[in-house]
Amino acid sequence: MAKSLGKTADYQFFLKRSGYYKNLFDSQTKLMRGKDSKGEWRIPFNELALSHADTSGGDYTEGNAWQYTWQVQHDTAGLMELMGGNDAFVAKLNTLFTMDSTGVASGFVKDVTGLIGQYAHGNEPSHHVAYLYALAGEPAKTQELIRKICTTQYLDKVEGLCGNDDCGQMSAWYVLSALGFYPVNPCGGEYVLGAPQVAKAAISLPEGKTFAIEAVNLSAENMYVESIELNGKEYVKNTISHKEIMQGGVLKFHMSSH
Repeated sequence: MAKSLGKTADYQFFLKRSGYYKNLFDSQTKLMRGKDSKGEWRIPFNELALSHADTSGGDYTEGNAWQYTWQVQHDTAGLMELMGGNDAFVAKLNTLFTMDSTGVASGFVKDVTGLIGQYAHGNEPSHHVAYLYALAGEPAKTQELIRKICTTQYLDKVEGLCGNDDCGQMSAWYVLSALGFYPVNPCGGEYVLGAPQVAKAAISLPEGKTFAIEAVNLSAENMYVESIELNGKEYVKNTISHKEIMQGGVLKFHMSSH
């Protein structure tokens, strides 16, 4: 906004601040850590320790180091670089989703639910993480996880949501993911493509326009995206812009079992 308004000093000030997350990245553990008033790492450090800044004075709010390390939606490329590149980034994501789900609780951390490894789908800080695989060049892993989350964390019974539906976020994640995309960076104007969970859907837009989504050959086995078309033309990008969606049209996913 500052750049668009021609306020160069403000732009440079906030651009610099947007990179301050790097000050909290521990190159040894490749996790985000808290620091003390002298700027030193707070010790001892337990990467699985859950805390709440308001009730227990911890370094994370309703989460731990594993869940909060990925909170760099505005600069995923920068986080990848800190971790040592694409391969190291994907390896860290693999560990997140496959490691033990236990944690050490301190203060109010009851919202840390819906665990897959240390990924906590029951709380908002984790909601963009499954889509990071797609940004790292591993879209099939995103597609596989979206199916797993949709079928295991959303059930048609009392207490069918795995977490607190704060402002409708749990439900919003499901609706967007079922359509086949999600805003990893809410301010970026781009949605990262995942895998639709419904065969057909349509979004009503202003001026009588419609944006339709189709998933050809979608089934329990066919959870992966083989190819994509936008308005009849091959679409190879891993994101789709808000502007493209608002123009209306048809986004067609061709699904397969691999």
